[in-house]
Amino acid sequence: MKRRVGLQIVIVGLFALATTSLAHAQSRYPEKSVTIISDAGPGSSVDFATRVIADGLSKVWGQTVTVINHPGANGSIAARTASDATADGYTLYTPASSTFIALSTVAPNLPVKLPRDFLPVGFVADQPMFLAVNPASGIASLQGLIDRAKKEPGTISTAVSGVGRITHLTSILIQQRAGITLVPVPYTGGPSAALADVFSGRVNMIIEGYAGIAGAVNAGQVKLIATGAAQRLAEFPDLPTVGETLSGLSPSGWVMMAAPLGTPAPVIAKVSADLTKVVSDPDLKKRLAVTGSYTHAMTPDEMQAFVARQQEMWAPVVQSISTR
Repeated sequence: MKRRVGLQIVIVGLFALATTSLAHAQSRYPEKSVTIISDAGPGSSVDFATRVIADGLSKVWGQTVTVINHPGANGSIAARTASDATADGYTLYTPASSTFIALSTVAPNLPVKLPRDFLPVGFVADQPMFLAVNPASGIASLQGLIDRAKKEPGTISTAVSGVGRITHLTSILIQQRAGITLVPVPYTGGPSAALADVFSGRVNMIIEGYAGIAGAVNAGQVKLIATGAAQRLAEFPDLPTVGETLSGLSPSGWVMMAAPLGTPAPVIAKVSADLTKVVSDPDLKKRLAVTGSYTHAMTPDEMQAFVARQQEMWAPVVQSISTR
């Protein structure tokens, strides 16, 4: 009997020690600089939102948080880099939504599944798509674009910054619903190269998150004709939504934060809690909103469920890519 009691005491003691060690590890994190891997090019909407969040986290942690861009190959370069990183919480990952929506279809062997390859941490930003055209095109609205595309098939071109990216999927979705065909013009490295061709008139339109085209909009080089937000945005009150022309459509991208598989649970909990603090800051929300990004908190479990719903919603469009 004494031996059994003694064993129980040892087990309880070991459990308490392990719990204390985990709690200590969580409270110490981070003890050095943290790297965030982004699959987007510099200057893009995803990149901008990631850098704003990184700045917020660096202030909370008192440590440097560095964003490293690994654009290209539709996000596969960043996915492999992030999945191969040491799972200690000092490398985090902020992929564009297309990584977990379409990339597995475009490149099925990539490590891009939750929670098989990455652990969800939380939500960074929602980014409704914006449709912009060359001001000299004579297109003043989404309905005008649709009417011209029907009247003159094959004459309207649209920039595509990566097959399977939300910008591309949005283009396909609009074409399917409107019954039109747009001519895709592929680009790599984010919207900067594409914008040069849009405002020169070589390409008619671009679909992108607002931060990626804000400079061109403000300079009058491109003209906004619609946003994929569910309702008109306070920051863009005169800009119609896509749904006002194509009922029920509200195409939007989003950015999440994830960590390599094997990252300790206490570290995931710590990063998630601190990310919640950052995205709940009113000043940060305003800073993102003026660039067409809108943020709110999600727990890891909520993030996992959200991704599953998004995958289901976009599945018909993604399938149309894989069968082409």
